[in-house]
Amino acid sequence: MGGIGASGIILLVLIALLLFGPNKLPELGKAFGRTMREFKKGANELLDDTKPASRVDVSPEQPELQKAERRLPE
Repeated sequence: MGGIGASGIILLVLIALLLFGPNKLPELGKAFGRTMREFKKGANELLDDTKPASRVDVSPEQPELQKAERRLPE
């Protein structure tokens, strides 16, 4: 099964127009755009946090950190 085709999008727009009216649609579109922007920003921040950090010099006094580096999941 494919995604929503052109006829499906037209049908959704007509239903939204009937439910909310022509005056509310621009406000709903702006709110949806803001929500998507915030979601994308949060997802990008989450992905940036999970990137591997650069190598950190570990002194011999901290062998548990050296062991932890070797056991990192793939």
